[in-house]
Amino acid sequence: MILGARCPECGESEALRGARRDDIIDLTCEACGEQWVRPLTKHCPRCEGDDLQTVPLAIVERSRGTQLSVVGTRPIDLCTNCDSPTLQKYHANRPNPLMPSALPTVGEEQMNG
Repeated sequence: MILGARCPECGESEALRGARRDDIIDLTCEACGEQWVRPLTKHCPRCEGDDLQTVPLAIVERSRGTQLSVVGTRPIDLCTNCDSPTLQKYHANRPNPLMPSALPTVGEEQMNG
């Protein structure tokens, strides 16, 4: 498994094999045989820019009834061009992690039950 990689042909993310060559990684999907290259440096998938900032994104779960708790964080890469408003929000609230755009909700059956 290669973290963050997915076959462009079949979507496989587990059965991938990679080999580093200079400043790229040669990838092969063992499920369908597709081959492609990936640069070692990260790029924005929207603008292809390489000016990315890694920031923590909160992992939020319901802990009791309707109470939400941050149970951890995971790193995400944000593009300084495409994700500027999100980066501004992060920097304004540092050292707190970014909150996810969708939070866990409580269903009506759990509220009455």
